[in-house]
Amino acid sequence: MTRIAVIRALALGDMLCAIPALRALRARFPDATISLIGLPWAAEIVERFPTLLDELIDFPGFPGIPEVEFDPDRSLDSMAELQRRRFVLAVQLQGNGLVINEFVALLGARRLAGFIPAGGEPPRDSRDDVWLPYPERGTEVDRLLALPAALGAPVERRLEFPVLESDRAAARDLLDSTRVDGVPLAILHAGGSRPERRWPAERFAKVGDALADQGLTVVLTGTDGEASATAAVCRSMRAPARDLTGRTSLGSLAALVERAQVVVTNDTGVSHLAAAIETDSVTIFSASDRERWAPVGSDRNMAVGEGVPEGGTGRVDVPVADVLAATRRLLAGRTARDSADGTRRPHR
Repeated sequence: MTRIAVIRALALGDMLCAIPALRALRARFPDATISLIGLPWAAEIVERFPTLLDELIDFPGFPGIPEVEFDPDRSLDSMAELQRRRFVLAVQLQGNGLVINEFVALLGARRLAGFIPAGGEPPRDSRDDVWLPYPERGTEVDRLLALPAALGAPVERRLEFPVLESDRAAARDLLDSTRVDGVPLAILHAGGSRPERRWPAERFAKVGDALADQGLTVVLTGTDGEASATAAVCRSMRAPARDLTGRTSLGSLAALVERAQVVVTNDTGVSHLAAAIETDSVTIFSASDRERWAPVGSDRNMAVGEGVPEGGTGRVDVPVADVLAATRRLLAGRTARDSADGTRRPHR
């Protein structure tokens, strides 16, 4: 049996950007057992993409990797178990490899593939291994696709995320609990795992009020840890908003995004979720690398703000007027499409 390990122990947006690379790997190795070494939450990614991934193995932690606290005893035990699996190929999709490549080499796979920093050295010397200089330009999707392409895989940069009927039912229950029934929605996602990337709450509120003036019901989403950001938006809005912070699962969030007319979000996983579901969206770049993290979708997934180049610091000012112009353009385009084909996207 061909066993392949893929290492990407990161958050939602990072995993969504990796789906095209995972799809390419599956096309290249259709009969392999492909294991994702990732964070525990990614079990849902494995469940939703059973044709791409066969199992999740919890990343045990490694010195210098911040996503998991390093416990030497746990890491040693887990590494021994991973080595017993006798992977034929280990694929490093974690980043430039500066730290993680040592972990990848310890897996003992017959063949390794991954990225190395510009001017760096692979973690071992083997003619069978494939190591690429980490791309310093381009979107995250395109950077990751360079590796399966080097392995001979066909590549396609399209994002995807399956929305299930159970997700839609859960979203309907949430909306019913806030007395929203069949009303066009707009989603504001004012949080983000990195506070410095968050656009000011009072500016989100102005966008929310403008969307409410256009007849849309504004829904606020976020995790429990983002409650302060969404609460600040609610306080600053003059129009009522439905705050679902901390109440959505990944599936129900995806169903809400699918149902929405437009999503306005900081640079966070929701922007890539909207692109994957093909919902019109505006992503605000005030303190992150727009070139790398702008969602890969279409002209219906707009990036606003110049952002800050990778490795840079500080913030750029993103005016409310620019975000409103983008949302109005998307909503006008949606109306034009509906008029042209005589249909309207159903409010599931």
